[in-house]
Amino acid sequence: MPGDERAADWADRLWAAARTADEYAAHDVIADALAAGLDAETVLLEVIGAVQHKVGTEWAANRMSVADEHAATAINDRVVAALPVSRPDTFLGRVTVACVDKEWHALPARLLAETLRLRGWEVRYLGAQVPTAHLVGQIHRTGADTACLSAALSTRLPLAHAAITAVQAIGTPVMVGGLGFGSDGRHARRLGADAWAPDARAAADRLAAGPLPRPRPPHQAIDDLPHLADQEYTMVAQSSRDLVRETFRRLLRRSPAVAEYDDAQRERTAEDIAHIVDFLAAALYVDDPDLFTGFLAWTADVLTARGVPAHSLVPGLDLLEEQLRDFPRARRLLDAGRATLTARP
Repeated sequence: MPGDERAADWADRLWAAARTADEYAAHDVIADALAAGLDAETVLLEVIGAVQHKVGTEWAANRMSVADEHAATAINDRVVAALPVSRPDTFLGRVTVACVDKEWHALPARLLAETLRLRGWEVRYLGAQVPTAHLVGQIHRTGADTACLSAALSTRLPLAHAAITAVQAIGTPVMVGGLGFGSDGRHARRLGADAWAPDARAAADRLAAGPLPRPRPPHQAIDDLPHLADQEYTMVAQSSRDLVRETFRRLLRRSPAVAEYDDAQRERTAEDIAHIVDFLAAALYVDDPDLFTGFLAWTADVLTARGVPAHSLVPGLDLLEEQLRDFPRARRLLDAGRATLTARP
């Protein structure tokens, strides 16, 4: 049952097992929770799902290393397989569940796939990073009634848009989910998805309520996003490597502190610049300043947890703006990002 107060205790036990990478203990927790009377959907979403959310929170707070986060995620993925699923006499329908191309955060999509199976749907779960052409081919062959696509990162929105449009073009409606589409689903609506759900349970409830509306006639990205006509997204996306390389070069030349970084620090700095450029491009694609400023605020929190001043991001924005003088939308986004960072204590 949703909101089962016992789930929090079992989640604490699973967290202890996942935190210490004890897969045997993790399987015991799941088996014991089921034996104690928790239904499989509650275990899936309020025990395993809750622990996975905590894994992400602990990593961002610098209380878990990347290796520990990967180990815990792998354990959560494997214990999902311990949940019993009975084949129904009649399936409610066919659903394909996949992550959009380049999206490697697969567990949220896996949780949805298993929730739908528990409720009696025939599910084809395709996993992470599914190229759009292969996704469309699979849906066409299997005759899926609905496609459910996941994107955890907003940088995947251009690829998500391509996938949504391609799947709709063969007559299959698309439901999307994941933080990449915004906590309120704003980017799902902007990209023309037929439905959006904030989590696996809401997605399953929406499908249970009735079929999604049939897709509108095939369309182009420019039909949904007329601002793309200015070519700013295209130019920034195509020149992203050059932007990162030149920004890092100028940063080394102008900042004595950065010039003294060791190899590991330089690598992390280059990665941060690359992420900034990627999110800048995504914000240009959907024309949403909040996407960019929200990413910068999150990054500032992560850096602060690691003992790095959030204001260290500002010079990178300044140097990017030097190179994007002829891009008014990009400059406005960079100005908004700078204001977000400088307003922090």
